[in-house]
Amino acid sequence: MSRLPFITFEGSEGCGKSTQVRRLAARLKKSGVPILITREPGGTEIGESIRELLQFAPESASMTAETELLLFEASRSQLVHEVIKPALARGDCVIADRFFDSTTIYQGAARKLDPKIVEQLNRFAAGDCVPDVTFVLGVDLKTARSRMQAPRRPDRMEMQSDDFYERVIKGYRDLAARETKRVMLIDGAKSADAIEKEIWKIVTMRFPNLATSNI
Repeated sequence: MSRLPFITFEGSEGCGKSTQVRRLAARLKKSGVPILITREPGGTEIGESIRELLQFAPESASMTAETELLLFEASRSQLVHEVIKPALARGDCVIADRFFDSTTIYQGAARKLDPKIVEQLNRFAAGDCVPDVTFVLGVDLKTARSRMQAPRRPDRMEMQSDDFYERVIKGYRDLAARETKRVMLIDGAKSADAIEKEIWKIVTMRFPNLATSNI
């Protein structure tokens, strides 16, 4: 791989992935690695508008699963073409807080939409932009729910049923079992420091040049 890696973080709400995105980025910056952090949905002006609609707009209460799927893909397509691909092309390491695996799990496994259609739309939106490594932070439902209680703006996705989140949690475990080369399942119940060390060990083993300074 001639370019720097594209690294994604996944997991259910409350798994701690956003914390680990920031920690990994900080470690890499110390090594002199040029970093771009992005998130889904969002990451572009169009994507942030879609994020607001998906997560917070009152009218989203009546949103169908199909509409939700297409909005996530629209946000992703804009992000890939406007942000991720240009960043990789100019020599940045891209770290993303969610990517197409979220759609595979949330809209496919949890919403029970046709997985073949979800896969096709993921491929259409992302094209050849595939993560080099994906970290899934796995937590049980009780842990996830307890972490969702932190004071914050109400999020439509966090208000889904326990059955929905059980399907999300199982879906990510199944994904890690299917894609053992790309997807790394991390125990999200560990301390943030322990998780950070485990992730850093995997990153430096896979991409040794990232641990050196002045890339």
